[in-house]
Order: sequence, then C-alpha cells, then structure tokens
Amino acid sequence: MISVIIPMFNAENSIKNALDSVKNQSFPTEMFEIIVVNDGSTDKSLEIVENYILDHPELKISLISQPNNGVSNARNTGLKLAAGEYIALLDADDEWYPQKTKRQIPILETGHLEVDFLACRRKNHEILFPYTVGPDNLAAISFRKLMIRNETQPSTVIFKRKVLANAGYFDDNQRYAEDLNYWLKVSEHHKMFILNEELVLTGGGKRTFGVSGLSANLEEMEKGFQKNLKEVFQFRRIGILRYIGYFIFYKLKYILRISRNKILNWQGKY
Repeated sequence: MISVIIPMFNAENSIKNALDSVKNQSFPTEMFEIIVVNDGSTDKSLEIVENYILDHPELKISLISQPNNGVSNARNTGLKLAAGEYIALLDADDEWYPQKTKRQIPILETGHLEVDFLACRRKNHEILFPYTVGPDNLAAISFRKLMIRNETQPSTVIFKRKVLANAGYFDDNQRYAEDLNYWLKVSEHHKMFILNEELVLTGGGKRTFGVSGLSANLEEMEKGFQKNLKEVFQFRRIGILRYIGYFIFYKLKYILRISRNKILNWQGKY
C-alpha cells in the first residue's frame, strides 16, 4: 500500500485537484490510503475535503484537523499515521500526472538498484548541475549534491517505510527549506534518485521561487538554508572550511535569486 500524505492549509482552490490526481492514478486506487492533515485552515478547505470523502466512498481517505503548526508538523502528523509500505508526499496545491506512481513504484521495487527514495521531474523543470542523468534515466542524489542544489520537490517523492526508521521525521519547527533539511538526513543512510520524467504539476505551473507558497518568502528560505548548514556542521558531516565555503555560496545564491526575482517580476513572468 502507498500512504499519501497531504498537508493542507487554506487550499480551497486546489485541494480537490490534488485529491483527483491521486484518484486518477493508473496504479490501482485500492493500493492507496490518503491522509489529509488540515493544518488550521480558515477557508473552505475542510468542507471541500469532507464533501469529497462523501462523494468518493471507494477511496480510503483520512482527514485529521489540528491547529496551525506549519507544513513540517502537518506532514509528521500524517507520517505517524501512515500504514503503507511506501510513503508519498503531495502538497495541497500540486497535482500528480496519472502515470506517476505506475512509473515510480517498479523502480523502487527493482532489487539490483536498491532505491529507497525516488523523486521525479516536475513540469517545466530540468535536472541541472551537479546532477547527471545516467543510462537508466535516473540521476543519483547525494549529500554533496543536495548541499549545492535541491532538485527534489516534495510532491515528486515516494520512499520506502524504512526511511522513517533511519531518518525520523521532519523538523516540527522548520517551515522553510524543511524539505532539504529532511533530504539531507535521508541521504546519510539511503540510496536516493530522481527519475528523469515529468510527472508532477506544482503550484499550478508557476515558477518554483518568489511567487506563491512558502518559497515566495526568499528571506525566510535563506534562513532555512543557513539553519540546515549549521546542523550538518554540528553533526560533523562537514568541517569548518566547507562550512565557510557553503555559507558564502548560500549568501551569493540568495543575492542572485533576489535579483533574478525582481527582473522576472518586472517582466511579468510568474
């Protein structure tokens, strides 16, 4: 079974599409359990999901409501309830293409590769340096590559249950760059890959930074990156020289992203 974790906060305009995208998977629907965690929504999100459950009794959907504690805490609530052998993440403003799980699960079940964690491409996004796609159409993810660039958006990810045993859960208190924080922990003990296929629509097709959602707050995203850097240094996964190098690299990257965001907004490109 595949446990699909959907954190939801004020997603009345998108949550139905997200749920439909799971329902419309070419993989058998009886193989899914869907756990929607309502993270203190103040719009009609809760009502929409309640009605969706009534309209689709064939789907196994659990709906949990909690006070607003942030996306990491909401994901953890779902993860602690998940019963599936595989765990898939899906944000409430994203959509899976129908063939997503059918393409990913066989790779996770391929014994000779020993893949524990598998992402994929999202719409209008290419796999960039330092990642390289091999002849098997997969790009390996490693700690060092993650420190340079995070190519893995949460809604693209499916991983094996054993990842939880080794990596634990998301940092409950982290709201920005929280996905990278978790991927870095996963990379310590597990084989991670990106499938070079476009299988997810994120944020309605908007660009991945500076427009909507948490990634729109570039200043807080930068703070999240610096928190992650401090943690890997504290856990002695990097030394002082690399810490300084990454610190400078992230600051330069932040300045570049701010500048690029201003130019794209001025050009009306969202």
